[in-house]
Amino acid sequence: MSLGYGRPDDLSDTLSSIMQDVIDDNPVNVQKAILHHNEGVDLLPSNIELSGLEVRLINAISRESVLKTCINEVKKNYDTVLIDCMPSLGMLTINALAAADSVVIPTQPHYLSAKGLELLLRSVSKVKRQINPHLRIDGILMTMVMPRTNISKEITATVKSAYGQRIKVFDAQIPHSIRAVEATAEGKSIFAYDKGGKVAAAYEQFGKEVAEIGEKQKNRNRADRIR
Repeated sequence: MSLGYGRPDDLSDTLSSIMQDVIDDNPVNVQKAILHHNEGVDLLPSNIELSGLEVRLINAISRESVLKTCINEVKKNYDTVLIDCMPSLGMLTINALAAADSVVIPTQPHYLSAKGLELLLRSVSKVKRQINPHLRIDGILMTMVMPRTNISKEITATVKSAYGQRIKVFDAQIPHSIRAVEATAEGKSIFAYDKGGKVAAAYEQFGKEVAEIGEKQKNRNRADRIR
């Protein structure tokens, strides 16, 4: 919906139907579910059916790698694949961590959100240890930040103090803005809706930081192959 597809529940082919094909050992055709957006991104959409898939995953064979099987079908066609997770620690998140090369952890400068960080980090560590040894954390991103409020300053400082020595906390902070809410309602990205605004500028800075991390990782991988 946030990219302008107003009736996601009417889509016949979605992420949940493709994952169900994997679970049922049916032929997998990810391409039939991909939507091409005029802002230059492709989207593998989900809808309300994805919440029901969580229960079906519990009894599936190789349940942690169902999403990875889907992504492996198409990832050769893309430079980058972004997996957007629900704020939960269920089987769908485990599937995302099993399929990913790296993780960006968004958190709001609120007490409960920051509290949940430790649980998520434990899940990432467990997946890395048992399922996906190449998984890495690129960093923690502060979102919906109101920089002039004391609570934002305090929670951000606490996160940096608690995790900053071992995990990068991105310099970019995504500010709380009504323009971001309006962009979602309009079905546009923040770059299409408010290109010159502070949220777009913050995401642009964040993108540069992530690209820098990716370039350093490529150089490390190249050096390891030479050795």
